[in-house]
Amino acid sequence: MNPLVAPDGVRLQKVIAAAGIASRRAAESLMREGRVTVNGVVVSTPGAKADPGADDIRVDGRRVGDGGRRRYLLLNKPRGVVTTRDDPERRRTVMHLLSGVRESVYPVGRLDYDSEGLLLLTNDGEFAARLTHPRHRVERVYEARVRGVPDASALKRLAGGVVVDGRRTMPATASLVSAGRGRAGDQSLIRIGVTEGRKRQIRHMCESVGHPVVRLRRVAIGPIRDRGLRPGRFRDLTAREVAALRRAVTAASEGRT
Repeated sequence: MNPLVAPDGVRLQKVIAAAGIASRRAAESLMREGRVTVNGVVVSTPGAKADPGADDIRVDGRRVGDGGRRRYLLLNKPRGVVTTRDDPERRRTVMHLLSGVRESVYPVGRLDYDSEGLLLLTNDGEFAARLTHPRHRVERVYEARVRGVPDASALKRLAGGVVVDGRRTMPATASLVSAGRGRAGDQSLIRIGVTEGRKRQIRHMCESVGHPVVRLRRVAIGPIRDRGLRPGRFRDLTAREVAALRRAVTAASEGRT
């Protein structure tokens, strides 16, 4: 079957997401990079379709299955680890921390190499897509240790939105947790909650108000928190936590959060 003209087939990015290999958006990137084949032919057109029951669909040479058991993992990512399945620079990735996990899970969203904290991984593509879609606006909460002590005006600017790369950030929450003196002078711990996931967003936000980040940790993803999970360790989400995340997505998309 030719995936480019199969009218009754399923879009390849949907097949890849359902198999838990990548979100739909990430699957489109895989296709553009020439990493997806159907019956031995590279398919790079985002609208291409195929029959998952009849066609040999592969990503990086590995056959795409039906995903099997759904896994929802919570990892406390340490600093110095890349949030990706593979890294061309051969740095340590979050996949190296998932000892014993046989399912093909992948990260939900991003957490910078030099940041730490909570990260979700799953092989449920639809679940991941809903969590990361800007429309649903599920809040991520970070604790940032910054240089100096932000005053009320700086916190108000962070909450109201600042211009990063020519675009204003969406409304957030920002509060001062503590202030003290560090090795390099005055430092503060501030808590920031955002509902978008732009690259290095928290760091850019803090720099824009004159308080560069020294250390950054994500402490909550929607209703999910776990202060007891040690860096480098992971666990399965409970059924109750998965249900709470699904409710948070629905509530956020309906404007109730």
